[in-house]
Amino acid sequence: MKHRIFHSTDLPERLPALAVELNASLDDLTAVYSWGMTNNVWFAEGEGEQARYSICSVNIETTIPDPLAKRLYQRLRTDIPTTLVPRYGKNWPTLKDRWLRIWEQTYNIVINKIPSHHLRLTWLRLGGAKIGKGSTIWRNTEVLGVENLVIGKDSVIAWHCQIDARAGLIIGDHVAIASHVLIIAGTHDLTAKEFWSVSGPIYIDDYAWIASRALIAHSTRIGRGAVVTANTLVAKNVAPYKIVGGSGAKPMGERPRDLDYKVGGLGLFTLLH
Repeated sequence: MKHRIFHSTDLPERLPALAVELNASLDDLTAVYSWGMTNNVWFAEGEGEQARYSICSVNIETTIPDPLAKRLYQRLRTDIPTTLVPRYGKNWPTLKDRWLRIWEQTYNIVINKIPSHHLRLTWLRLGGAKIGKGSTIWRNTEVLGVENLVIGKDSVIAWHCQIDARAGLIIGDHVAIASHVLIIAGTHDLTAKEFWSVSGPIYIDDYAWIASRALIAHSTRIGRGAVVTANTLVAKNVAPYKIVGGSGAKPMGERPRDLDYKVGGLGLFTLLH
């Protein structure tokens, strides 16, 4: 099984610190790390500055025979802001996951069309989403992975967006996401006959602005105050305060670094939104 979710770009360099944290020798942890690479517990893709490290996105904790390998997998999971996909079967994690999927699909088919901020946000919060004061999601926007969605205060997601939080989506304060934006949690391994899933968390920091019809791909971070202009595909990190757009999300300028405003997406005049 090679379904995987992005963890970091420097996992090997972290092993000494992880050995101390796990109260293990570096030699033992290095051996366990090598074992996990050959047994599809964690994965390495690319080399040098292009290297990317992932862990299995299906929760295989109970199938890992080595105690230290199991502890390392448990520890690496805590770095990823999502609930891993359960091993489906007749068990509580499967039942909980199926219930959450029914809950979010009810939202996407019915609840997200109701002109009431309070009802929609209550539904999402009951499904596990964490949504801060003054933040809102306007009507006809779909949410996937509701339990992994975190939104700070005074942030707004506008009309007809698709918000995919299945790999973890962390949105900060005073963030504006315009209409028809797509935020996509993952893709598939195009080189594998098994069509393995490849995913990664997305972070959108304070005061970021995502303009209409932009597409934010998995495993990316939009820095504080950054702007993604309309119809832009973002498949790499965007530095704080940078304005990017066009093919390849090219730099187009910078915003002021002393940003101080409220988005105000939740209010009397947007009540029916």
